[in-house]
Amino acid sequence: MSTKSGKSTAAKDEKKFVCRNRRALHEFEILQELECGIALMGSEVKSIRAGKITIDEAFGRVEDGEVWLLNADIAEYPQASYLNHERKRPRKLLMKKREILKFAEAAKQKGLTLIPLSVQFDRGFVKVTLAVGKGRQLHDKREKLKKDSANREMREAVRKRRY
Repeated sequence: MSTKSGKSTAAKDEKKFVCRNRRALHEFEILQELECGIALMGSEVKSIRAGKITIDEAFGRVEDGEVWLLNADIAEYPQASYLNHERKRPRKLLMKKREILKFAEAAKQKGLTLIPLSVQFDRGFVKVTLAVGKGRQLHDKREKLKKDSANREMREAVRKRRY
């Protein structure tokens, strides 16, 4: 399908990932995922478009029925001059009340936490993929690495056998 401008709608709906938290996939067992919006200032959006964001140390927290993203580091945008933002300020995540009750309240259980997995642009809006995760012990991490490498070897063997 194409629009009047000649660009396909499939390209318009495509998500552009800016930042991924790969370490979280190693250190946590992901139980649930949810994509939500984030309340940002204009200089923050421009900085994210430039790729100046890190979410490696970030986490989510539920306070007063709202979900907040803490410790996400968005670099200052140099052209914003005096209208700039604080780098590690708390940012509100935009979720429906029902999603907050179902998803974020699960994180209040002992041993579970809210972890941002990725930041992406979806139709021009900044979205954060948030997950409920349970921390892994060292032996669990080793088991997962062994299992992943065994699966990778099996796939390669099947692929070689086809040709």
